[in-house]
Amino acid sequence: MKKHLGIGLAALALAAALSGCGGSPGTTTTSSAATSASPTTGASASATPGSASPTAAAAVDLKTASSSAGTIVVDAAGMSVYYFTKDVKDSGTSACTAACLTAWPPVLTTAAAPTAEGVTGMLGTITTPDGAKQVTLNGLPLYYFAQDKNPGDILGQGVNSVWYLAGPTGDMIRTAASGY
Repeated sequence: MKKHLGIGLAALALAAALSGCGGSPGTTTTSSAATSASPTTGASASATPGSASPTAAAAVDLKTASSSAGTIVVDAAGMSVYYFTKDVKDSGTSACTAACLTAWPPVLTTAAAPTAEGVTGMLGTITTPDGAKQVTLNGLPLYYFAQDKNPGDILGQGVNSVWYLAGPTGDMIRTAASGY
């Protein structure tokens, strides 16, 4: 009985967090620090997608990988990265705030300019409200999905019809992925 209650509460908490991700933009104060970098290879670590604190930053190294949704952008550890359709290109802010950030942690970097291999879109960063640098691709912030636990997972694809995988040119992959 207790096991079923715990699972039900966890599902309810997740539903609440996901519903918060479909709301209107709420970020008010951040500064734009967009930079560009040519595709290079780096030996940097990635932020942990399921970390409780989205402020725990580490340098990222983006690359491409094959998935059932096509060629996608992943971090150095192979974790998929996503766009949020409520973000505004080149705004310098993220529309994902509060509970949304628990389900969709930002892709963070400590590098002056993010590096990438096979990613041809324009890389940059924005400053989060707490001062961390969130990686952007073609002017849009990138995120992880907390339920993606292993490299190659793409469980966030199409969630609430507002979360989509990032493609190597900076395109938003809106096709449905199979097998999840």
